[in-house]
Parts: sequence; C-alpha cells; structure tokens
Amino acid sequence: MPPVSGATAWLNGEPDYGRVAKGPSLIHFWAISCHICHDNMPTVRQWKARYEPQGLQFVAIHMPRQEADLDVAKVTDIAAEMNIDEPLGIDNTHAVAEAFENEFVPAYFLFDSDGKLKGRAAGENGLKMLQVSLDKLFPEGN
Repeated sequence: MPPVSGATAWLNGEPDYGRVAKGPSLIHFWAISCHICHDNMPTVRQWKARYEPQGLQFVAIHMPRQEADLDVAKVTDIAAEMNIDEPLGIDNTHAVAEAFENEFVPAYFLFDSDGKLKGRAAGENGLKMLQVSLDKLFPEGN
C-alpha cells in the first residue's frame, strides 16, 4: 500500500498510519468539483456503516481538479455536508495521488490486512466493481 502521508493538510485528524498500513483499508479519492463523487458518496457512507465495524478503515483524499478545488474552507464545508468523518487528506500537490498512481476522481483503492491491493476502481461504475471486492474481503458481511 502506498503512503497516504503526503497530504498538505488533514481534516478529521490524521489517520493512524500503522493501522492503515496494516489494512484492511479503503482509500477513496474525490473532489468538490466532481459530480460523480457527490453522487457516489452516499454509497461510500453506507459501506462505512457496514464494513467499519468489521475492521475496514476509511481514508478520504481530496484531489483537486481545478483551481477552485484548492479552497480548503470550501472542501471542509462540503465534506461536512457529505458526512465525511474519516481522516480526510487535502492533496493539493497531488503527492498522495502520485503515490497511488491515480489520476481519477472518484477513485477507490481497497487493501487487505496485509496491505495488498484487492480492488481498484474509478468513475461512475467504480462502486459496482468495488462491491465485488468488498464482498470477497468481507464474506461475513453479506
């Protein structure tokens, strides 16, 4: 699993790097200017309610797509509206995105407890593809 430590700022506290590195973890990239990200966030919130009690850790990474996305106050407000309460990295320099070799929002990276990538998905249909990986990683949660 790549490091998530390159964020320029953190909202909701920094992740416990030791726990995140040991997984299982879902790292999700989004942007305030991304309409698909907004549309998909209720499903991510449902996953958090369902899988966090089973040990899945969530880390959100805000990856700006345009200059207006760099406004941390606006990111803070929209994150609160979307109920993002997990550690939220502000990746204004794209350091985390580069570590993950990611250029898309929304994008989702699912890692198992050994830090091995178990699912990677992006875009509008990313949630459906990632649900299959979640079901395999958490068969008791179905």
